[in-house]
Amino acid sequence: MLPDESIMSKILLIRGKRVMVDKDLAELYSVPTKRLNEQVKRNLKRFPEDFMFQLTTEEKEEVVAKCDHLKSLKFSANLPYVFTEHGAVMLASVLNSDRAIAVNIQIVRIFTRMREMILTHKDILLKLEQMEKRVSGHDEQIELVFEYLKQLLSSPQEPRVRIGFTRHDEAVE
Repeated sequence: MLPDESIMSKILLIRGKRVMVDKDLAELYSVPTKRLNEQVKRNLKRFPEDFMFQLTTEEKEEVVAKCDHLKSLKFSANLPYVFTEHGAVMLASVLNSDRAIAVNIQIVRIFTRMREMILTHKDILLKLEQMEKRVSGHDEQIELVFEYLKQLLSSPQEPRVRIGFTRHDEAVE
C-alpha cells in the first residue's frame, strides 16, 4: 500500500473542488495515463461534470507551475482531466483491477478524513474569526495610549509643591 501522505499530496483544489489529475491517478492505479483516459472515454456516461472535468490551458499552466511532480504535463499537447472523489471511485469500477480497487479504497478514506478534518477545524476557524473581529479596530486605540505615554514621559516634570501637613523635622519649601 502507498503512504497516505503521497496520495494526499496529489489532491489539488481546482474550481473549488478537491481533485486528482489523471496522470497521478494512472500512476497510483499502475496503468498508463493513455489507457486510463481511453477507459474514461469508453464509459463517458459514468463521468458527469461533477465527477470529472478537463482543465483549461490556464489551469494546466497553474498546476504545472505549482506541482513539481507534474512538470511533464507542460509539454503535453493534451489538456489533462481531473477527477473528484466520486470520479476516482468510478475509475476503479471502470479499470476493474485489484490494484485499482485497493488504491481506490485508500483514496476514498483519505478524502473522507480530509472532509472530517475540515469540519472539525471549521469551528476553530469560526472562533478565530470572531476573535479577530473583536480585536480589529483596537490598533488605533492602542497607538493613542502609547502616544499619551510618550508625551507623559517626554514632558519635563516641574517640581510639585507639596500640600498637606508637614512633620516638624521636615524642611518647608
